[in-house]
Amino acid sequence: MPRTPPAADAPGRAVHRTIHRGRAPSVGDGAGRFGRSNAVHVWHGRVADLPDPADTALLDDTELSTFRRRGAPFAGRYAGAHAAVRRILADHYLGGPPAAIRFGRHRCPRCGDPTHGRPRIVAPATRLDFSLSHSGPYWLLAVTAGGQVGVDIEEHTGRGFGDAPRIALSDAELDVLSGAADEREHEALFLRAWTRKEAVLKAVGVGIVADLRALDTLTHPHGPLRVDHAEPGRPTTWTVQDLPLGPARTAALAHEHTRLGPVLLRHPPTP
Repeated sequence: MPRTPPAADAPGRAVHRTIHRGRAPSVGDGAGRFGRSNAVHVWHGRVADLPDPADTALLDDTELSTFRRRGAPFAGRYAGAHAAVRRILADHYLGGPPAAIRFGRHRCPRCGDPTHGRPRIVAPATRLDFSLSHSGPYWLLAVTAGGQVGVDIEEHTGRGFGDAPRIALSDAELDVLSGAADEREHEALFLRAWTRKEAVLKAVGVGIVADLRALDTLTHPHGPLRVDHAEPGRPTTWTVQDLPLGPARTAALAHEHTRLGPVLLRHPPTP
């Protein structure tokens, strides 16, 4: 199905974009498989709570250090999600063994520090960009050769959010949230706003140190929508869209607005 071209829009206005579902691409041509389409492949899955030795065997020293600092069930989920990323990148894009992939960081656009910028693939050499998020047992991965991407996924837990809405939402968004019919809708509305904001900030590379209240996303319930956020040396306009991953999860994808392409949902093969 061809993608509907984006309409001319103003900041915050919804734009047209189609999400496709399809088979996983073949192995071997890395970033070249995306051609000129600026496509984004979105992979998602669920991992077990207990660590699998086959997963931990793929992790590098940095990942293993993080894994060892985490208790159950977070350690197993972390290892499972990061191993899944390695397998997907190796099997469907980069070739070679998953354990051989080396990751690093881009410099932070605000301070230039290379230790807390956006993640990147250091080896093998590639122009692929990716973003990973996980919440509870669920993980979400976006891969593209068409600019910068960010994703966020949040599990619905029903535990409430404390002061988070007041800290993260604009006054207009708080008005929308106050109109929720019940606790379930309240949770869904807040997580929609949160994941959209997080996806943008992860694509930019600054995380939640930015002013979340300045990003108004909830007053536009239907996506995709255009969001403006500027950081030094980064794109200033992003297209943000919700991802249909099923019940008990809310997720969003942010991609450079000037490099839009089809969004393709993928499932990794079952072991």
